[in-house]
Amino acid sequence: LKPAVHALFKKLKDEELELLVQVVESRGAWESGCVLAPRGDPRGVKQGLPPQVLLCRLFRWPDLHQSHELKHLCYCVGGQGACGDLAVLCCNPHHFSRLAVPETPPPPYLKASCGPSWPDEPQQPSTQLLEFSYNSGDWCALLSLPDTSLSWSTVKDGCWCKLAYWEYRTRVGRLYAVHEASVNVFCELPWGSGFCLAQLPATYRSCAVRRARGKIGRGLLLSREPGGVWAYNRSEHPIFVSSPTVSPPGACRLAVLKVLPGYSAKVFDYEWAGDRGGWQLPGEGPCDPHSIRISFAKGWGPCYSRQFITSCPCWLEVLLNQPH
Repeated sequence: LKPAVHALFKKLKDEELELLVQVVESRGAWESGCVLAPRGDPRGVKQGLPPQVLLCRLFRWPDLHQSHELKHLCYCVGGQGACGDLAVLCCNPHHFSRLAVPETPPPPYLKASCGPSWPDEPQQPSTQLLEFSYNSGDWCALLSLPDTSLSWSTVKDGCWCKLAYWEYRTRVGRLYAVHEASVNVFCELPWGSGFCLAQLPATYRSCAVRRARGKIGRGLLLSREPGGVWAYNRSEHPIFVSSPTVSPPGACRLAVLKVLPGYSAKVFDYEWAGDRGGWQLPGEGPCDPHSIRISFAKGWGPCYSRQFITSCPCWLEVLLNQPH
């Protein structure tokens, strides 16, 4: 790996090397510019690894194998020639996430009271992306309800979603409207803007809430991209995600995704959502079919002591507006 990296460094301009040093030292704490490298394999690259794979393996994921395991983050303009110069591409290691793409689970998952960690035994490091858990039998009693979602069908204020922050069953602060294509949700972010949970009005917080808030850190990046909504886990702890479109095809049970630090997952699919009606969640009542629920650091479901997200100390609700 070292000869290949050294060969790549020799091809980078001085300003690109300086930017790379800043990015690595900050561990991606700020939305830096692109580190542009010439396309094609630098001389001496083992197995023809592209520049972005080399640097991501060196600085972030030693077990990375191929470029298809990566996803460009939404603010990267140097990916796939988006910067206007097809001769170069971005190799900034913090402009990428590991791509969380679940495979269809085997039939037994439909019978399991506590869903498997999916995939059960990853064949490659790239499949160690997320885990699914399914609620037990009663979760199949999902009732089809008329779509009464105001957030999806009638809001015309120009934002694509609104964010609500919850601590257990109590909503804290006002709804946060998102107008840009992406938004950071965080407690501690050295540089950047977005929905800062640390600035919400202080209320009485239990020890469990304070501990969970202490794990949010850089939080997550939520982005609206072609076809759906993606969540990138920027924190140092897992996030847990649920929406009507994250369940595997044919499943009648609510799925909860465990997304590891540094990974991205498609947490909402607009096309799939358009074919689904309302959801009745046993124990929690109707669920907006065009919403996403994200718990910070703490999971819920049959494999956890917390059965419902309202038992999680810190969580986010994403209310989606109708795409235009």
